[in-house]
Amino acid sequence: MADDIHVPEIGDDIVTPAPVVGTMSHLKPIPAQAKHMEPLDFPGERVENWQQAGIEKFGDLLSKYRSLQVFMDICVKCGSCTDKCHYYLGTQDPNNMPVQRAELMREVYRRYFTPGGKLFPSLVKASDFNEETLEKWFTYFHQCSQCRRCSVFCPYGIDTAEVTMAARELMDSIGVGHKYSAEIVGKVHDLGNNLGIPKPALKGTLDFLEDDILETTGHEVRLPLDQKGAEVLLVPPSADFFSAPHVDSLMGYAKVFHQAGISYTISSVASEAANFGMFIGNFDQMQKIAKRISDQARELGVKRIVVGECGHAWRVAYAFWNTLNGPFDYLDPRYPVPQHICEFTNDLYNRGALTMDRSANDDKIITFHDSCNVARASRMGPNPGGQFEIPRALIRASANRFVDMDPDTIHEKTFCCGGGGGLLTDELMDLRIKGVMPRVTALKKVMEEDNVNFLALICAICKAQFTKVLPYYGIPMDTVGGVHQLVSNAIQLGAKKGIV
Repeated sequence: MADDIHVPEIGDDIVTPAPVVGTMSHLKPIPAQAKHMEPLDFPGERVENWQQAGIEKFGDLLSKYRSLQVFMDICVKCGSCTDKCHYYLGTQDPNNMPVQRAELMREVYRRYFTPGGKLFPSLVKASDFNEETLEKWFTYFHQCSQCRRCSVFCPYGIDTAEVTMAARELMDSIGVGHKYSAEIVGKVHDLGNNLGIPKPALKGTLDFLEDDILETTGHEVRLPLDQKGAEVLLVPPSADFFSAPHVDSLMGYAKVFHQAGISYTISSVASEAANFGMFIGNFDQMQKIAKRISDQARELGVKRIVVGECGHAWRVAYAFWNTLNGPFDYLDPRYPVPQHICEFTNDLYNRGALTMDRSANDDKIITFHDSCNVARASRMGPNPGGQFEIPRALIRASANRFVDMDPDTIHEKTFCCGGGGGLLTDELMDLRIKGVMPRVTALKKVMEEDNVNFLALICAICKAQFTKVLPYYGIPMDTVGGVHQLVSNAIQLGAKKGIV
């Protein structure tokens, strides 16, 4: 563990801290270089007239996104969101209060887009868009994971995540980008996935996993690549090809398709469900990243698209795909686009197509972390609340012992893992460790009171974050795993199939 990182103390309950100004003002992401920005059609360096260009971009965003204009105008600073952000709870920096973080943008909004700010800026607390302001933006708008917990508690429905997205889009437009997120978007365009895995390596990984499943189960379970005419295009997060605990979930997906007798394929061109276009706040990039999935679905002739265990991938798919790349009128109309892998598996189980041996997970007492971009992104739409109950139903179907965490920390009130929003990068490790503190507080409580020893997840970023930061709090990294890891352990291959 790094000696210079202070790990917050864990008490019995989550306590609102007293603010300490500037505790995280030193922590900034690595700036993107020209090689990261220019392939995404952003300036390679800060533009010469960046102040004026930024103000003009701000005006464009206000006219393009009516919600942003509303969010700038209606906040009354009631304080409902003040202690709802995991980063404020962990860092004590008041600029990580959602209201104050958004105020960094409102100060500039008032200066250039309101009569009072133009005439009497000091009276309305308006700020120029200058070097000091830009530095605060680059710091604190990269200390927001866009988790939207604050929006649940806002009486006016202000979505601070949209403010963060707009701020990042503005900064990108003037050549001030975040290396980690911009570099990942470039990898998706070049190689089809966030990790930059080329097709030969992808094929080798899938072949290895087939051999591993055969050796451990005695069943030939396929993980096909670029198979035309398959019924389903499976789009997992690329982390599922990489290492435990991610790969355990991928093997679980494969076993589900095998046992249900449903043909599927993975695409080497669209081998990634995640969409970092949302994290850089750019809808053009979101559309380009999403389009390659739609294009591959058409090219391969599939009838259904299923998204793997990835939080923000599901949010983009659920909330934006149809607008970005629809209509999906070439798919089977019985299956809405997209389908989550948990919905897919749970439906098969409920129809008798899968048999589970719950005792296979009897070494585990399990709790579940509602990944924020799944939980809060699923509150609206054709299946409201579905991703609260469906993963829990799958856990109960595949294991005998399950315990929920404190009700004020789950479902739509869930705490973020602390690594989302494009912040899963080493230079922000101090923030990630402090930001996970509220979730760890609730987790440790059920570990101590109910002997929980397994944290089930349906998000690749959460898995990567928790396995890295939980050891700082004395929790082993193998405590973490996917819901489909549990399914993989429990599913009875070769059992009599039900009607699919």
